[in-house]
Amino acid sequence: MENKITSHIVKGSILSIVTIVLGVIIYVFNLYEAAWLSYINYAILIGGIVYSCILFANESQNNVTFGNIFAHGFKTTSVLIVIVTVYTFLSVKFLFPDMQDKIIEISRKKMAQNPQLTDEMIEQGVNMTKKFFVPFAIGGAVIGNAFLGVIGSLIGAAAAKKNPADPFAEPTA
Repeated sequence: MENKITSHIVKGSILSIVTIVLGVIIYVFNLYEAAWLSYINYAILIGGIVYSCILFANESQNNVTFGNIFAHGFKTTSVLIVIVTVYTFLSVKFLFPDMQDKIIEISRKKMAQNPQLTDEMIEQGVNMTKKFFVPFAIGGAVIGNAFLGVIGSLIGAAAAKKNPADPFAEPTA
């Protein structure tokens, strides 16, 4: 009987849903300035990808190589990136259009705390942020998740038990 391997599409979709739910919680409760939520999100993503890699190795009876496991982890990350990027675009443009204003106001407050910045410099920064908010949000989603996915895939591939079959070994039968 052959073991069924859980698809990277299923694993990436589940991780995406968790990430999206966390993003909605941050929006609903206005927790943009709570840095610890970002760390929780990073831990969930990396932990989920590590678990995905280990599960893949176990479902394959550990007959895998480091490269096989890493590839599976990064495929899971790729699915996550696509779904989260689409969600990011939809949320910024249509679902939560006031999110942009909230985030810009927070960044204005943070810039105002810096005594080296003049009011004119702050206005320039805010205008630039308004102009490129959507590309920055999408780019951040893609690059940030890809970086975390690589880390999670490397850790998962290193942690998973491997017993690869030698394709050049003589059959014992």
